[in-house]
Amino acid sequence: MKKYSIPFIFWTVLFVILPLLLVVVYAFNGVKSMDMQSFTFSLENFTRFFESLYIRILIRSVWLALASTAVCLIMGYPIAYIISQMEAKKGSMYILLFIIPMWMNFLLRTYAWITLLGRNGVLNRILGLIGLGPFDMMYNQGSILMGMIYNFLPFMVLPIYTILTKMDHSLIDAAKDLGATPRMVFQKVILPLSVPGITSGILMCFIPALSTFVISSLLGGNKYYLVGNLIEQQYRFTGNWPFGSAVSVVLIVIMFVLLGAFRLFTGPKKMEGRK
Repeated sequence: MKKYSIPFIFWTVLFVILPLLLVVVYAFNGVKSMDMQSFTFSLENFTRFFESLYIRILIRSVWLALASTAVCLIMGYPIAYIISQMEAKKGSMYILLFIIPMWMNFLLRTYAWITLLGRNGVLNRILGLIGLGPFDMMYNQGSILMGMIYNFLPFMVLPIYTILTKMDHSLIDAAKDLGATPRMVFQKVILPLSVPGITSGILMCFIPALSTFVISSLLGGNKYYLVGNLIEQQYRFTGNWPFGSAVSVVLIVIMFVLLGAFRLFTGPKKMEGRK
């Protein structure tokens, strides 16, 4: 182990591993208290989470996360592909347009949609000029989905764009020399080689979408609870840290299962099999 890695290891242990271990310990505390001196081992918090009320919240969270990730992929892949075909200088400029909004605070970016979609917002005013509206475009699952797509689309575009720009173009030239049509080149060469970027983009969109609570609070008007809102409520308002920790542990397990599934289906052995 190199000495230069010691600060990184110390930082990881102190601010990542220890907090996670503390969350796990709290999850098994049967006493609804923040005081660890009254710790009592129990699985009550986990069994409570699997009640019908919380299962519905989990299903809604997974559905919105899947839907937003799917839309981001459908929109993000063509965008990344088109930009990757541009000249390097021009492509970098377009990628910068995706990065610039990410420099702004996440909360402010989400607030901007309230001014756009509200009953007195910009979009309803524009529609009012042609005699349409006003429409209720806020505080529903559609507005939550829109906010997720807007905030997480760059996380889909950037990894796919990176993979496409680093692709070995001699393979594409070889396919064309062998008589492959543009469609066949895309299906047999470009798409399989871009799978790692697609996988990274899906994970980078799905995981934060599954655990978000700001978007659903602001754009959903607290009408549609997601798993992130449930965890926030337990920690900030009800003070039931053990139950909030148990929900967090379940969410972490789900994410690890997804990571393992992606590794299983898109790992090196699978890629070799496709070749």
